[in-house]
Amino acid sequence: MKPAYRRLLVKLSGEQLAGKNGFGISPTVIKRIARELREVHELGVDLCVVIGGGNVIRGITAASEGMDRASADYMGMMASVINALALQDALENEGLVTRVLSALEIQSVAEPYIRRRAERHLEKGRVVVFAGGTGNPYFSTDTAAALRAAEMHAEVILMGKNGVDGVYSADPKLDPKAERYERVRFDEALQKNLRVMDQTALALCRENKTPIVVFDISQPGNLRRVAAGEEVGTRVEE
Repeated sequence: MKPAYRRLLVKLSGEQLAGKNGFGISPTVIKRIARELREVHELGVDLCVVIGGGNVIRGITAASEGMDRASADYMGMMASVINALALQDALENEGLVTRVLSALEIQSVAEPYIRRRAERHLEKGRVVVFAGGTGNPYFSTDTAAALRAAEMHAEVILMGKNGVDGVYSADPKLDPKAERYERVRFDEALQKNLRVMDQTALALCRENKTPIVVFDISQPGNLRRVAAGEEVGTRVEE
């Protein structure tokens, strides 16, 4: 396979790392994801990853249950650092040199996020894992993915979903008549509030003309197929 992109960013949710347990980190799942990321890197692309923390705590959920929103979001950011360190370990077990750059300063375990430093790591062929979201409450890791993709000049965001093979007109689990899109424009996704990513992140991708491919990452080989330019999932673009 030949890569379809020079540089790409993979967005992973924390929930994907939990596997069937629904909480924490499944060693089996994280090993599989690391192996698939290695296969993508071996295509010769610059590889960035943004990871969430929903397998530990979701800030917006905790806030809805009475916790201060800013405190809950900071906890979610720290959860994403935990996941990033676990992913770094799994990637390095696959033989990939990996650096974790955190928007929250936790210098004992991760480098602080500096754009030019991240660029340098990518130029040296290292995998860069962005942790800590944007470093600010009230912004999701979807927004962090859109922001880092723009800053790193990534040519696409690969939005890995767990058991969902694209963007639908409605929730396919609730509406059997839901239609799956092969391609959808940013404006349509925003107007119809399609569940691609949150509205702030989607608007940022539209502004920077960063296409998104939404696909089922739980299917073995899908990540590499998308990176090679195959028609998998739904492509969201200008």
